[in-house]
Amino acid sequence: MSSKAEILNRIKLNQPDLVTELPDLSLLGSEDFDTLETYKTVLKGIGGDPVEVSSYEEIIDYIKANYNLKKRLITTLPELSEIASLDWNNVDPHLLHDVELTVVKAHFGVAENSGLWVTDDILGQRVAPFIAQYLVIIVHKKDIIRTMQQAYDRIGNQEYGFGTFIAGPSKTADIEQSLVLGAHGARGLIVFLLD
Repeated sequence: MSSKAEILNRIKLNQPDLVTELPDLSLLGSEDFDTLETYKTVLKGIGGDPVEVSSYEEIIDYIKANYNLKKRLITTLPELSEIASLDWNNVDPHLLHDVELTVVKAHFGVAENSGLWVTDDILGQRVAPFIAQYLVIIVHKKDIIRTMQQAYDRIGNQEYGFGTFIAGPSKTADIEQSLVLGAHGARGLIVFLLD
């Protein structure tokens, strides 16, 4: 037997017993903190802007006051058809290159990282949140949860063709630590926190 084979054989004979118990993760998210305030603080810290609203009318008023309605605005929400187009879901994604603002809804948000869970059934097209210059995502305050562990528990075994967490605007930085927003996606993100 070669020395290599002898060493490998000794290692094989002296393996520890495997422990397969998983850690108890129920403690995650049990910390006492204000979920909504934490979400807003984290979102601001990564370049997004939280805006609390109580109706779609307030959202419409905000968009009218802060965006050029002559540019191309798209949404998947019939409640916003007054200010944004609904007829883009079946167009060639390349034809969305000139979108100024996309407005979609999230299934839920996560306080610890300000992530928003979106899937293809609410996005219209997968490219929608990434091709626009600016992105607006609406989430109900009651749908903000504390941790990613709780998020994965909530997602469970749902079936969807595409799903992602979006947190803040697109960001990239080089070795000189020069931060650039919008290089690979939306230059800004507004999250409407709806009552």
